[in-house]
Amino acid sequence: MNPSLQTSTDLTAPDDVLARERGRDRRFQWLVTAMAMMVLLVLGAILLSLVIGSKPAYDQFGWKFLTSRAWDPIGNDYGALSAIYGTVVTSAIALLLAVPVSFFIAFFLTELCPRRLRGTVNAIIELLAGIPSIIYGMWGLFVLAPLLSQYVQPHLAHGFEHIWLLDRIFQGPPIGIGLLPAALILSLMVVPFITSVMREVFEVVPYSLKEAGYGIGGTTWEVMWDIVVPYTRIAMVGGIMLGLGRALGETMAVTFMIGNNNNISAALFDSGNSIASVIANEFAEAADPLHASALTELGLILFVITFVVLAIARLLIMRVERRV
Repeated sequence: MNPSLQTSTDLTAPDDVLARERGRDRRFQWLVTAMAMMVLLVLGAILLSLVIGSKPAYDQFGWKFLTSRAWDPIGNDYGALSAIYGTVVTSAIALLLAVPVSFFIAFFLTELCPRRLRGTVNAIIELLAGIPSIIYGMWGLFVLAPLLSQYVQPHLAHGFEHIWLLDRIFQGPPIGIGLLPAALILSLMVVPFITSVMREVFEVVPYSLKEAGYGIGGTTWEVMWDIVVPYTRIAMVGGIMLGLGRALGETMAVTFMIGNNNNISAALFDSGNSIASVIANEFAEAADPLHASALTELGLILFVITFVVLAIARLLIMRVERRV
């Protein structure tokens, strides 16, 4: 064989291989970019449909829609204030209840739980995360509500009746439904999500850091609070925001427990409504175009609230990253 021909073939073959690989890499980049753009297109399409659908209500009520508490389908008078209030209050209370519980459950699973029980408890938490929301709502209505009305609400109302402000917060008809019961159900639904995230990030902390803490005489709690939490706080914020996003958009469980009354009250056992519950209750029967448009505008408001919450979460994470 001619040596010069052999050398030429050996030199050109790698070029063909590299050209094929570059072509595959470009096609893969196009595919990944198309998938990312698809997400943006879907998000934009949802936002555009909400804006177009809510335009008649905005033309009719303007910015007054955000500050009015009226909701009268018969008189075609609509306002979102009571639904916004119920959404924010129930989600905030649910988060206040769920975050400490989730933290201590994750703490127990990663530091104190015997290994033979760890898998079982983790499976139970994942099972709770997969239960449909309507099941939570039914359990809350038929089990939790009677317990609250008979054993919890009367004692709270009696115990705080002479304490300023608390006497108003823990008042309401003793029927076991309202803002606080809805928030309790939401907290139960949010706990598995936040717990799963916290447990996973706690487990990735280098064992050498924990050993260093124990080596200088730190207790289990001190190691957890002074070493593990600072190391994982960015991911913890992300997990908490994930739970808040679930609470803001939850529909069926809240619909069962909140009372579905257009009401703004400081009493946590008074009935109210949320944006999701109003849409779920009325959208199928919204024959009037203005009524349907008002419900669509509620959906747009929920979209904006969720976007603002995620933006704030991102800002918090960025601030934490700068300090690390």
